[in-house]
Amino acid sequence: QKNSCMLPEDLKNFYLMTDGFHMTWSVKTDDTPMPLGSMVINSISKLCRLGGSPMYTLPNAPSLADLEDDTDEEGNGDKPEKPHFDSRSLIFELDPCNGNGKVCLVYKHAKPVVSPDTEIWFLDRALYWHFLTKTFTAYYRLLITHLGLPQWQYAFTSYGISPQAKQWFNMYKPITINTALLSEEAESFINKLDPNKVFKSKNKTPVIKKKTPSQAAGSQKSHTSMTFSKTSSPAGNSSRK
Repeated sequence: QKNSCMLPEDLKNFYLMTDGFHMTWSVKTDDTPMPLGSMVINSISKLCRLGGSPMYTLPNAPSLADLEDDTDEEGNGDKPEKPHFDSRSLIFELDPCNGNGKVCLVYKHAKPVVSPDTEIWFLDRALYWHFLTKTFTAYYRLLITHLGLPQWQYAFTSYGISPQAKQWFNMYKPITINTALLSEEAESFINKLDPNKVFKSKNKTPVIKKKTPSQAAGSQKSHTSMTFSKTSSPAGNSSRK
């Protein structure tokens, strides 16, 4: 009501279930836990609007709307139209990204009335926009599948993630870094195990072992003892009778 707009249905259902989301996980280095992954969806109280007020309290202070440039490239072809910091768009912060940028819920058309269509965009530290998804549900899936790794949103930018973040990706989500390899050599990720060949029965030829003289003598003794016991048993039975 304050901003004269309606939340998208999937985000509304999310907030009806839980007022925001924050999950972190750590790795152990030398038996010392080190925070690594962070997955954040701001609560409703922190769903702040961007560009609505000047950065400073001084009169005539610059604001994000002053960064607008009419010469910026608009949506052409497969490139969607970028959000605007001025009154043409409504922008709300979903995730502060630990200071590496901001994931935003964007209403791109706010005049003359706010359009209910929303998109999820990433605003980097240089204040450039990068499109992520059309719906909150799709973004939530991206957040989970990327495990909240540091700077994972930069994987959707033209300049990519930093070398340090790439090391973590290679350890915990290597397929994200090797997408070019996946498209060029898709068979390298396919299990080539043929169960028909693995479990195929083979006719084994019996192996005849040569007996040593000591083994042969031992076998003869055991054979004579067995024959002796067999021949002596009837005599024992007759004596009992």
